[in-house]
Amino acid sequence: MADALETLDTELAALPQALRWREWMARVEAVLFAASGPVTREVLLRVVGRDCPLDLLIGDLAAELSGRPYEIARIAGGWQFRTRSQYAAAIRVACGGEETSRDMTRNEALVLTIIAYMQPVTRGGIARLTGREVSRDLIARLHRQALIARGPRSPEPGAPYTYVTTPGFLAQFGLETLRDLPDLEALEDAGLLKPRNDVVLDLPVAGEEAD
Repeated sequence: MADALETLDTELAALPQALRWREWMARVEAVLFAASGPVTREVLLRVVGRDCPLDLLIGDLAAELSGRPYEIARIAGGWQFRTRSQYAAAIRVACGGEETSRDMTRNEALVLTIIAYMQPVTRGGIARLTGREVSRDLIARLHRQALIARGPRSPEPGAPYTYVTTPGFLAQFGLETLRDLPDLEALEDAGLLKPRNDVVLDLPVAGEEAD
């Protein structure tokens, strides 16, 4: 790996400007195509050099892909190829309509929503918000999917662990940062949240999920 980095000509000074730009675009596209997750600015600069205006380069690459069924998305602090949403049905049919390991139950999705908005939050804190017990198994399932991780211990009695979302959460939902989460009013308007006077959120967790 070190040898490859040492021999790769990132400046491409011998090429005319137009050809140099095309080669940089091709390198970035190749790296994004080969990557299994978001690629950071630091990684891309290794193949185009630090003097390359990377945002302009990616903008030109995105424009070239405007007619393709996939696009470049800014996700979790990096860039990643993503299939355009209008082709989701075709992909599901091609895959036989099978659920993937990332599919979540409604209860998991609701608990993940609370963690995303209230983090760091304890399992007990989630239960207080929902009015229902939240099982360790449910938390473990979200953890196995790399959507949540343990945060700092809470100062409340017993010092339980809190839970926070991960970069995998951002990548899964196509977010660059947590600031891209829809506001709570938008979720309420969509019928996903039902505010009550006695709790901050009313996100019911099914009884069978209780310990």
